[in-house]
Parts: sequence; structure tokens; C-alpha cells
Amino acid sequence: MSVEQNDDNTVYRVVLNDEEQYSIWWAHRDLPAGWHAEGTEGTRDECLARIGDIWTDMRPLSLRRRMEGQHTAV
Repeated sequence: MSVEQNDDNTVYRVVLNDEEQYSIWWAHRDLPAGWHAEGTEGTRDECLARIGDIWTDMRPLSLRRRMEGQHTAV
């Protein structure tokens, strides 16, 4: 485990991708390709709590859209 992962003072940010899947990332690092800041920064626990509050449907966006299309086509 790296020092960053053990450091209680590390600031994280909530990030999401184009499929509306959430994760956390170190606030001081550049975001990986395909990920965008959601707007929340804080401790690891604070960020994970935020994700728990907002990510209520774990299905990727493309799957949700496909399933919604099936319901409207019936």
C-alpha cells in the first residue's frame, strides 16, 4: 500500500465517467482519460459517502438507455 493510501490527510475527489460510473481519485493528481470531476472533494470516507448517496443505479448509462428503449418499444 502506498503512502498516499495510508495518509489520513489525503484529499480525494469524486469522479465519474461518460457511463455515469463513480469513483474517487486523488485531488492533487490529474484525472485519468475519460473521467470528470463531480465536484465533491474531501476525505476518502466523505467521498465514498457522497458516492453512496448519488450512485443509486449501478447500471452503466448505456445499459439504462437500452433498457428504457425496450420498455417504450413494447
